[in-house]
Amino acid sequence: MAFVIGYDISEPRRLLRVHREMCKHATPLEYSIFLLVGSDAAKDRCLEEIAELIKPLEDDVRCYPLPARGFQGRIGVASLPAGIVWTGLPAAIA
Repeated sequence: MAFVIGYDISEPRRLLRVHREMCKHATPLEYSIFLLVGSDAAKDRCLEEIAELIKPLEDDVRCYPLPARGFQGRIGVASLPAGIVWTGLPAAIA
């Protein structure tokens, strides 16, 4: 399964801690948007680790499951030059 996890953390030091922890579990797509490919247990473990770092009344963390064969696309300027393909995505969703 694949999940998109995003967050809005109100304090810069906490933001950095959350970002570092997320990098242990998932692939960053943007600074605060991550792609986690794994089981429900892996997703739950990631969110449990993040829950220990945030302040629930100040911060916002969201997780959305992606459909197995859903549309994947991009609008706007590419983040990589033409002809360069990022192969860091898991084969299941590349």
